[in-house]
Amino acid sequence: MAKRIKLLPQDRGTVLFDVVFEDGSRASNRRVPMEILGGLDGDQPARELIEQQEAEIAEKAGRPPRVIQSLTRAAKPEPKLVRE
Repeated sequence: MAKRIKLLPQDRGTVLFDVVFEDGSRASNRRVPMEILGGLDGDQPARELIEQQEAEIAEKAGRPPRVIQSLTRAAKPEPKLVRE
Protein backbone atom coordinates (compact mmCIF):
# COMPACT_ATOMS: atom_id res chain seq x y z
CA MET A 1 0.00 0.00 0.00
CA ALA A 2 1.33 3.46 -0.88
CA LYS A 3 2.28 5.79 1.94
CA ARG A 4 0.28 9.01 2.07
CA ILE A 5 2.45 12.12 2.15
CA LYS A 6 0.89 15.08 3.89
CA LEU A 7 1.59 18.38 2.13
CA LEU A 8 2.41 21.57 4.00
CA PRO A 9 -0.11 24.42 3.67
CA GLN A 10 2.38 26.37 1.53
CA ASP A 11 2.59 23.44 -0.86
CA ARG A 12 -1.23 23.36 -1.13
CA GLY A 13 -1.39 27.03 -2.15
CA THR A 14 -2.28 28.69 1.16
CA VAL A 15 -0.41 30.87 3.64
CA LEU A 16 -1.02 30.63 7.38
CA PHE A 17 -1.50 33.75 9.50
CA ASP A 18 -1.56 34.35 13.25
CA VAL A 19 -4.17 36.93 14.21
CA VAL A 20 -4.25 38.93 17.45
CA PHE A 21 -7.49 40.74 18.20
CA GLU A 22 -7.94 43.96 20.21
CA ASP A 23 -9.56 42.04 23.08
CA GLY A 24 -6.29 40.09 23.50
CA SER A 25 -7.54 36.83 22.01
CA ARG A 26 -5.52 35.04 19.35
CA ALA A 27 -6.36 32.87 16.35
CA SER A 28 -3.56 30.78 14.93
CA ASN A 29 -3.14 29.31 11.48
CA ARG A 30 -5.89 31.16 9.62
CA ARG A 31 -5.56 30.06 5.98
CA VAL A 32 -5.40 32.55 3.13
CA PRO A 33 -4.98 31.58 -0.56
CA MET A 34 -1.63 32.60 -2.07
CA GLU A 35 -3.34 34.04 -5.15
CA ILE A 36 -4.66 37.09 -3.29
CA LEU A 37 -1.29 37.95 -1.69
CA GLY A 38 1.68 39.78 -3.13
CA GLY A 39 1.96 42.81 -5.30
CA LEU A 40 2.04 46.32 -3.90
CA ASP A 41 -0.64 45.60 -1.29
CA GLY A 42 1.47 43.02 0.56
CA ASP A 43 -0.62 41.28 3.24
CA GLN A 44 -3.50 43.80 3.17
CA PRO A 45 -5.74 41.47 1.09
CA ALA A 46 -5.21 38.80 3.78
CA ARG A 47 -6.41 41.20 6.47
CA GLU A 48 -9.54 41.98 4.45
CA LEU A 49 -10.28 38.28 3.87
CA ILE A 50 -9.78 37.42 7.55
CA GLU A 51 -12.03 40.34 8.56
CA GLN A 52 -14.74 38.96 6.25
CA GLN A 53 -14.29 35.47 7.75
CA GLU A 54 -14.48 36.91 11.26
CA ALA A 55 -17.69 38.80 10.40
CA GLU A 56 -19.29 35.57 9.10
CA ILE A 57 -18.19 33.64 12.20
CA ALA A 58 -19.49 36.37 14.51
CA GLU A 59 -22.84 36.50 12.70
CA LYS A 60 -23.30 32.74 13.11
CA ALA A 61 -22.28 32.95 16.77
CA GLY A 62 -24.59 35.89 17.43
CA ARG A 63 -21.87 38.24 18.69
CA PRO A 64 -20.16 41.36 17.31
CA PRO A 65 -17.07 40.77 15.15
CA ARG A 66 -13.68 41.18 16.82
CA VAL A 67 -11.32 43.89 15.57
CA ILE A 68 -7.90 42.76 14.36
CA GLN A 69 -4.98 44.32 16.22
CA SER A 70 -2.13 42.60 14.35
CA LEU A 71 -1.67 40.08 11.60
CA THR A 72 1.57 38.14 11.05
CA ARG A 73 2.53 35.25 8.84
CA ALA A 74 2.96 32.04 10.78
CA ALA A 75 6.39 30.48 10.75
CA LYS A 76 6.86 27.51 8.45
CA PRO A 77 6.63 24.30 10.44
CA GLU A 78 9.79 22.26 10.87
CA PRO A 79 9.82 19.07 8.80
CA LYS A 80 9.00 16.00 10.88
CA LEU A 81 11.51 13.20 11.03
CA VAL A 82 10.22 9.87 9.78
CA ARG A 83 11.42 6.86 11.73
CA GLU A 84 11.37 3.51 10.09
